[in-house]
Amino acid sequence: MASINTNVAAMTALRALTSTNSALTQTQSRISTGMRVNTAADNAAYWSIATTLRSDSSSLSTVQDALGLGAAFVDVAYTAMDEAKNIVSKIKDKLVAAAQPGLDRGKIQTEITELQSQLKGMADAATLQGQNWLSVDSSAAGYNATKKVVSSIARTGGSISVQSISINTGSMKLFDSSAAAKGILDTNRNATTGAVDAAGTFTIAAINISALTDSTADLATLDGYIKGADRAITEMAAGATTLGAAKARIEIQQSFVSSLKNSIESGISQLVDADMNAESTRLQALQVKQQLGIQALSIANSSSQSILSLFR
Repeated sequence: MASINTNVAAMTALRALTSTNSALTQTQSRISTGMRVNTAADNAAYWSIATTLRSDSSSLSTVQDALGLGAAFVDVAYTAMDEAKNIVSKIKDKLVAAAQPGLDRGKIQTEITELQSQLKGMADAATLQGQNWLSVDSSAAGYNATKKVVSSIARTGGSISVQSISINTGSMKLFDSSAAAKGILDTNRNATTGAVDAAGTFTIAAINISALTDSTADLATLDGYIKGADRAITEMAAGATTLGAAKARIEIQQSFVSSLKNSIESGISQLVDADMNAESTRLQALQVKQQLGIQALSIANSSSQSILSLFR
């Protein structure tokens, strides 16, 4: 039945064209943004997961920065510690030379004093962002010998936690201005063995041999100084080893965080990114379909005009 009130063919063609236009708009959006899930309306579950993963990926970028800063702290401390160890070795060499009877120990002390000044200046200069791990004041409020470097984040269910690498700097400090605790170079040492001793009579930073003679007692004192310098070198080497191990761990963690971040970004891509090859093919098909839909609607609309010929 032909009717001028209801054009069924036109209505059918219009519905098909509307559907095509909607699909075309969606495809064009995917092509322009490169994403098939751009809003929660596209796919609520995938959008929610991707949003959480993006947040974690951003946090991992911050973790990478923190690891880089932590590595810098360790590098500064290690460089100063290693150089200070070399200077103490030179002091030890001077002390060994002074053990030779008949030498002018006052002149040797002049060299030792310069090296001692260099030790203090070097330890004080090993500062980064206001932190110094080698020259400290352990009696200061808020002091903590255990330094932490943010290393990663962990998500358990909906809860997130920050993980860190701990570095104990208590055994590697060279100077400590606190009266209750001292560092490797300003702690009292036993005059005979050179070991750390609260009742000891000398420190590496304050050794003075200018008044020593060739007497048996003075030579024994000098021998104690040599042993003290040797023990200090061993203690500093242990501190440098701790720093080296921390640096290696930080480097491993940097590599892991970088790989983890790449994996998360890859996962986000799998969830929300559009397949551009498929979308371009789909676009071509929809454009043809749209053109055919327009022609079909035009034909359907013109069919009612043929009714006029019946009244001529």
